[in-house]
Amino acid sequence: MSTVPAITLNDGATIPQLGFGVYQIAPDEAAGAVRTALEIGYRHIDTAEMYGNEKEVGQGVRDAGLQRGDVFITSKLNNGFHKPDDARRAFDATLKALESDYVDLFLIHWPLPTKYDGDFVSTWNVLEEFARDGRARSIGVSNFQPAHLDKLAAGSSTVPAVNQIEVHPYFTNEDVRAYGQQHNIVTEAWSPIAQGKVLDDQAVTAIAEATGKTPAQVVLRWHIQRGDVVFPKSVTPERMRQNFEIFDFELDGDDMAAISGLDKGEEGRTGPNPDTFDYIP
Repeated sequence: MSTVPAITLNDGATIPQLGFGVYQIAPDEAAGAVRTALEIGYRHIDTAEMYGNEKEVGQGVRDAGLQRGDVFITSKLNNGFHKPDDARRAFDATLKALESDYVDLFLIHWPLPTKYDGDFVSTWNVLEEFARDGRARSIGVSNFQPAHLDKLAAGSSTVPAVNQIEVHPYFTNEDVRAYGQQHNIVTEAWSPIAQGKVLDDQAVTAIAEATGKTPAQVVLRWHIQRGDVVFPKSVTPERMRQNFEIFDFELDGDDMAAISGLDKGEEGRTGPNPDTFDYIP
């Protein structure tokens, strides 16, 4: 079984660098997918209140026969619950759904700067409460831009442990990653293969051919060597297994540069821009 590297966060906790994402996995499939992922060897599961499958994630962990402490679980605050008391209730609901008295990492899912009078700092202050009482072992953010992070720094004493952002070869998001590196905030990459768009790119397929790996394995390895946390999503056991088998080869400097050179800037985004995204379910 592959050994997944662990990254030490700025609060001293450690996080497995490769995880399993459950975005868009239907609740009736999620428990089985999580169990399969854990049987393959994953020990990091990334969910969110908005995904609607937290309960099934907890069930999948139990079905795999693992102790709660053996699995790193992340969840995220729903966009509709940024007000402090709403955030407290939503967090309680997350713990209840998971049937756990803590989460390893809890994130503000989106900054929503055009909503709630632009106040995500008071929301962050509530997450600091969860960290103080131990119900969130670590806290962080998702989709925060440098200006949003500066605003958090001015209004709180806690630096986010992670910032989960869109990152892939077509959108390398270097400005946000650089901010994270400067402030000891680990970058987590969502949409790591650009929803599959990069897998047919000639630069990627050429490297895959030369290394004897799949295009997805090559791109995931690129993320790993850049130092980011990554959590591919699949419900196909064979693909889940392939995504896990990325620690028995390395990309050389030319390969890394070729993949990074595919960056298209803003045109490469597959998801919404955090400066304008305002969806509240």
